[in-house]
Amino acid sequence: MGELLIYGSYGYTGELIADEAVGRGLTPILAGRTERKVSRQAAELDCPGRTIDLADDDVTDALADVDVVLNCAGPFVDTYEPLVEACIDSETHYLDITGEIDVFQGVAGYDEAAAEAGVMLMSGVGFDVVPTDCLAAHLADRLPDATHLALGFEALTSLSGGTAKTAVEFLGEGGYVRRDGLLERVPPAHRTRRIDFGRGERTAATIPWGDLVTAYHTTGVPNIEVYAAMPEPVVWSMRGSGLLSPFLGCGPVKSTLKGLIDATVDGPSERQREQGRSYLWGEATTDDGERAVTLLETPETYALTVDTALETATRALDGDAPAGYQTPAGAYGPDLVLDVEGTERRDVE
Repeated sequence: MGELLIYGSYGYTGELIADEAVGRGLTPILAGRTERKVSRQAAELDCPGRTIDLADDDVTDALADVDVVLNCAGPFVDTYEPLVEACIDSETHYLDITGEIDVFQGVAGYDEAAAEAGVMLMSGVGFDVVPTDCLAAHLADRLPDATHLALGFEALTSLSGGTAKTAVEFLGEGGYVRRDGLLERVPPAHRTRRIDFGRGERTAATIPWGDLVTAYHTTGVPNIEVYAAMPEPVVWSMRGSGLLSPFLGCGPVKSTLKGLIDATVDGPSERQREQGRSYLWGEATTDDGERAVTLLETPETYALTVDTALETATRALDGDAPAGYQTPAGAYGPDLVLDVEGTERRDVE
C-alpha cells in the first residue's frame, strides 16, 4: 500500500479521519499550513508530519513521495487548485470531502490533464456526496430512462466549524438546480415539497448541493434538484436572505461571522456521532410518468464521512483508481455506501 497524505489533518473532520486511519493500521502523513498544529498532532498519533503552505511552498515537491492526497481543508475553493495541480504534476491521486459546487466544477475541469497523467481526481468522498451519489446511481439503474432526479436528506446533527465557515463563504449567492443539463441559478429555497424520508413527511427545500454536478456526471440525468429537510421558519429565513444578498456577501460581514464560529462552534460530540442517524430520499421520474423512489439510512454525517473518505482512500492506495475526474458512485458503483456499517437501502416505489 502506498503513502496517504491528509491535508488539513488537524481540523475537526481531518482529525477524526486521521485518528481512525491510525486505528485501522495506516500511518498517514499529516499535513497543513500551521507547523505547531501539525507537529502536535504528528507526535500524538506517532505519524510523520509535513507543513505545507499552499500559497508559498512548492506543493509538487511536497507530494513527490505521496500516492494519495485526501484534502480535508475547507473552504475547498481556497485549497483545491494548488493541490490538484500538484497532484497531476506529481502523479498523485486527489480526493477531498467538499460539498461546494464551484469546487466540483473546478476539479472536473482538470479531467483531461488528470487522465493524461494517469491520476484520479475525486471530490466529495464524505457525506457530501457519497450517499446521495450512490442513491442517484441506484435510481438510474432502476429507471434507465429517467429524465428528472430529485434527491434529499434529513441530517440530524450539528455542524463543525469548518463546515459552518464554508457555508458563510457562500452566503448571498442563492441556489442552483440543473435544468436540461445546465446549472441554473435560482433564489434560495426556491422550491419546497413534503418528503417522507422514512419517518413521516417533513418539509424540505432546495439547496445548492454538490449532486447538481456529481449526479449529472454519474447518471447523465439532465434535470436534478436537491432538497434538505428543514423547519418552515428556516425556509422563510432562507428566502428572506435573498433580499440581503449584497450585505451578506460583504467581506467584513463574512469575517465577523467566521470569528463568531471560531468562538462558538465545536462540531458534534462523540456521543452525537455514535448515536446520530441520517436519512436520505431519492426519486427518479420519466417524461412518461414512470417513477422510482428509494430510501437510504446511514450513520451520522461526520461518522459516515470518516468511513467513506477512508474507504475511497484505501481503494486508491490499493490501485483501484480510474484516471481522470471521477465521482464516488461513478468509479465504485451504487453499492459503495453499503460498505459502511449501519447503512440500509430500501426501494419503496
